[in-house]
Amino acid sequence: MSITVTLPYPISANRYWRPVKIGNHITIVPTKEAKAYKEAVGWACKSAGIRQPIAGRVAVEVLLYPDRPQDWAKRAAKDPAAWDDTVRCIDLDNANKVLLDALKGIAIEDDKWVRRIVSERMEPDAQPARVVVRITSIAKVVVQPDLIGVLA
Repeated sequence: MSITVTLPYPISANRYWRPVKIGNHITIVPTKEAKAYKEAVGWACKSAGIRQPIAGRVAVEVLLYPDRPQDWAKRAAKDPAAWDDTVRCIDLDNANKVLLDALKGIAIEDDKWVRRIVSERMEPDAQPARVVVRITSIAKVVVQPDLIGVLA
């Protein structure tokens, strides 16, 4: 089973969690902004036909598209091969953390089931900033009993 969904551009991990002191203990909790992002992810998943999380092991592919700046053509003329390296973009590792948390319970059961992640920062295009996520279930390999031992 595989699903592909286009999600809103992720918020920074720095804005996703905040520390809260409870007595002598500090715990990390999602911010209001994080809750709003998770809700937006939920609606995008629902619009894509996702009604329940994929159970068990999954592989996740992330294609991160930052906003294309207004001066992109000038940047591309100056450095055709790497103009997009100067475009402001969330770090891939932070994007993955935020995305996996936002997808938890919606498209995946839990991030503990993610066995493979492939992430790529894409060249900005004419569409708004976004992230395209493909989630594929990974079948658990079941080792067959030794037939020779069974027949003996």
